[in-house]
Amino acid sequence: MEWLTPAEWSAVALSLRVSFWATLLSLPVGLFVAHALARWQFPGKWLLNGLVHLPLILPPVVTGYLLLLTFGTQGALGGFLERFGIVFAFHWTGAALAAAIMAFPLMVRAMRLSIEAVDPKLEEAAATLGASRPWIFATVTLPLILPGVLAGAILAFAKAMGEFGATITFVSNIPGQTQTLPSAIYAFLQVPGGEASAVRLVLISIGIAMGALLLSEVLARRIAARIGAT
Repeated sequence: MEWLTPAEWSAVALSLRVSFWATLLSLPVGLFVAHALARWQFPGKWLLNGLVHLPLILPPVVTGYLLLLTFGTQGALGGFLERFGIVFAFHWTGAALAAAIMAFPLMVRAMRLSIEAVDPKLEEAAATLGASRPWIFATVTLPLILPGVLAGAILAFAKAMGEFGATITFVSNIPGQTQTLPSAIYAFLQVPGGEASAVRLVLISIGIAMGALLLSEVLARRIAARIGAT
């Protein structure tokens, strides 16, 4: 990375940090929601499904503004959380939150499709042997859906790396604090002579995105082959 300037490297490092935490913290929630949508029947299921996919439909700026209204210092939850030292607005943690919300639908969808592909009779057979629901999920369902979980996580990571609209609306574009790769590219394109930096960051973005997709495909195939061999 010696060919990157400090400002460029800062944007790359912050994007990796934001995407990592956005994916890691949303993974258990995404798995729970995907399982609920795929296997459970409950009142308001259609509403939950709609809320999960809403970020895909809404303009990202709208999502960012809603986050600002909710988690800003004057927001419904932001002021309360600030008492405990938890700050989202105009902070990298807010960028992670925005990225997680925008990537959440892709994660849930990949996991849900994977769960729906598992034959429910396998779970029913385990239940007849006296296994509890958590144990059935951990020993039967989860090993079979690992490729889907992996694909969902990596797709979410790649999506988080490219998130721009909601992030810049919620946490602004502060170099070294909230300036992620897309925000840095946008900033460099606004100043004379910044095209070279923008091009370098564009190439890095493409490389990371393609690398994430290829890694998802390779690991998913290996896990699927291992499961099929057992």
